[in-house]
Amino acid sequence: MVDLTVAAIPGFFGTMELERRYLLRRDGKGPSSVSYTKADTAASLSMGVLSLVVPLATVPLARRLAPQRGRLGKALVIVGVGAAAVTSVADAWAERPERAEQARRVSGVTGPAAIAALGLAATSAWTTATATSRFWRRGQRRDLGGGLAPAALAILGWDFIYYWNHRWMHTTRAMWAYHVVHHSSERFNLSTALRQPVAESLGIFAPYGAMCWLGIRPSLVELARGVNLLYQYWFHTDAIGRMGPAEEVLNTPSHHRVHHASNRRYIDRNHGSILIVWDRLFGSFAREADEEPVVYGLTKNVDTFDPWRIVTKEYGDILRDVSESTNWHDRISFVARGPGWAYRRHALAAIAAPA
Repeated sequence: MVDLTVAAIPGFFGTMELERRYLLRRDGKGPSSVSYTKADTAASLSMGVLSLVVPLATVPLARRLAPQRGRLGKALVIVGVGAAAVTSVADAWAERPERAEQARRVSGVTGPAAIAALGLAATSAWTTATATSRFWRRGQRRDLGGGLAPAALAILGWDFIYYWNHRWMHTTRAMWAYHVVHHSSERFNLSTALRQPVAESLGIFAPYGAMCWLGIRPSLVELARGVNLLYQYWFHTDAIGRMGPAEEVLNTPSHHRVHHASNRRYIDRNHGSILIVWDRLFGSFAREADEEPVVYGLTKNVDTFDPWRIVTKEYGDILRDVSESTNWHDRISFVARGPGWAYRRHALAAIAAPA
């Protein structure tokens, strides 16, 4: 079926131009946190294009790297396990002062190699194992058909699963490295909605295709994806204020402005797509407060408009942290714990460092 997000591209450009003109009339020509600038908008549009193009190569590659599919994936696991074993030996050697420096140099290379190889094998295996087609082969005997009711169920199901995946991306650093792309702009307008991640095959997500077990057709799962992504586009704006009673049920521009904030009171809030009720039910809701205007961006901004740097910076920082770690607890924590844990460790290390 037609990808709704691709079909909507002319509408994206048209509405961005309308918003740009409105903001110029409302705010004047001076730069603001919601205005359009050439460099920022170009970066967002570049990320949008890459999010469509890159998966054409990475999804087939993930299938080849899946350990359950062939020799290449199994070799990746062997390399990862071998690097982990060498790292453990180097950690033991580092306890001897005469070998410590050399051992740290070894573990500084083999530690990141182990994490990267085993992580890539794990994400490739998960991506392959959770393909929508695999779930459908098991669930098609319960085919619910292509009517309005199963389509509505698919949209609701996607919305619920998306909430948990989105929350997971904010609470695990390896997943945050994938998602941080979307939060990397210090501005907030409709172009920000198109600043999409490109490395989906490097993540482990709750599978949307699991809905096929209920008899929902893959075409309806894809429809639900398109509907949810289109809904998420329009609320990346400051041109729309609060929306009255709709604020209690739906995700709105006001709620999503909170989500893109770097203010402490707003961080990691409002993860929903269409419905805000999931955030209300599961304790991650925050309302936009008049007394504290939203500051957009990250707690530590990337300070670049280079798409390559935007995509790779957090992954590079993770590998650097793993390289500098001296034990497996810290190595795994820098990958699997929340980004806030890593940033606190950096702050403590800076305080402890000699002047």
